[in-house]
Amino acid sequence: MLSNPLYPTAPIQNTPHHSLSMHAQTCKEEAREKITSTSSTVETSNVGSVLERDNTKEGSKVLGDYLMNDEERVLRLRGNAVRIGSRKSQLAVIQSEIVAKTINEIYPHIRTPVIKVSTLGDQIQSKPLYTFGGKALWTKELEVLLLESVGDFPQIDMIVHSLKDMPTVLPDSFEMGCILAREDPRDALIMKAGSPYKCLADLPAGSVVGTSSVRRSAQLLKNYPHLKFNSVRGNVNSRIRKLDDPESEFSCLILAAAGLIRLGLRSRITKYLGPDEMYHAVGQGALGVEIVKGNKRLEKVCQKISSYSTTLECIAERALMRTLEGGCSVPVGVWTTFNKETNTLDLKSIVLSPDGKESVTDEVVAKVTSSNEAMELGNEIGRRLIKKGAKKILDAINFDKINEMKQAGIDHRNAKGKK
Repeated sequence: MLSNPLYPTAPIQNTPHHSLSMHAQTCKEEAREKITSTSSTVETSNVGSVLERDNTKEGSKVLGDYLMNDEERVLRLRGNAVRIGSRKSQLAVIQSEIVAKTINEIYPHIRTPVIKVSTLGDQIQSKPLYTFGGKALWTKELEVLLLESVGDFPQIDMIVHSLKDMPTVLPDSFEMGCILAREDPRDALIMKAGSPYKCLADLPAGSVVGTSSVRRSAQLLKNYPHLKFNSVRGNVNSRIRKLDDPESEFSCLILAAAGLIRLGLRSRITKYLGPDEMYHAVGQGALGVEIVKGNKRLEKVCQKISSYSTTLECIAERALMRTLEGGCSVPVGVWTTFNKETNTLDLKSIVLSPDGKESVTDEVVAKVTSSNEAMELGNEIGRRLIKKGAKKILDAINFDKINEMKQAGIDHRNAKGKK
């Protein structure tokens, strides 16, 4: 279900009150205005229900009297809306609309406007994120809007994240509201258009793989030392255009399968990478919803859209990452499966040095029926990996050196050989 193209909720039709439709038209006109500031740009989708403020009592009364069911009335949401904050990229908006669609399947008369904000992480495309502050930069401006409106920008109720980009520890004012059902968590191989090659092992020595992920490049160097890699930034479509350019150095890209599927680009996937080639990132394929801590009304909404199995998987994975004291950009991979019939969670993990020469792996299998049990499983495998040397590997990482190597387009083995 979550792989299909999704669209913003349609505006309400056939309302018996002309005043509501007139108000919606006014909001449409407001939403079309371009609003700028020195730090960010905010746009909205689901136009017609986005920029309403707390003075929408008439619209709320119409919804309450004529359309809303008992469960929707009990929520007593501000303006009968759940305002969803999103980064401005195409994939981020699609993911926010997935959440909006999921909410509307349960609460069909609750409005779910998506408020799009372009952030620092989107604006700096010239270098990998770990060199200027990490992926947490993508969340900070949206978190301000969770707490209050800013100028003409409405206060939002939740932020939708790719869970793999979401910090494992949130600021004190916020909490993870829920985790939605996971899309395919695997990494995917995309060969250049017209390429005769079907897998990484087929590529000639010296072929350049496009990836900005330390986790992916480390596993590439471990499993395919004959290949090179170079960083590639930008949205998914621009990365694919760079790949297909005849003048491009890249032979292939490695990207998350989930993003490709959500963008309708499944046909570009040459091969899905299994655990023998590539452990995926913590939280990959899942969507996390961030809300203000203690908001009971939004907690009820989140409970309805949460996925039980995905939540247990990702809680375990994120607990592992916290135990290792690692962040989004460290070379830690996982492979997680949950058996719903037996409530058995199987978590495998690998920690690597950036050059792929050192690595430790472990696996924990246990019956898990609660968040606490999932967290303890993740902590346990983290402790095991530390005993095997994982902490030593992570502490030795020099991200400045990694960036230098990536920009030069060479791998660590060749670099060391030239010294």
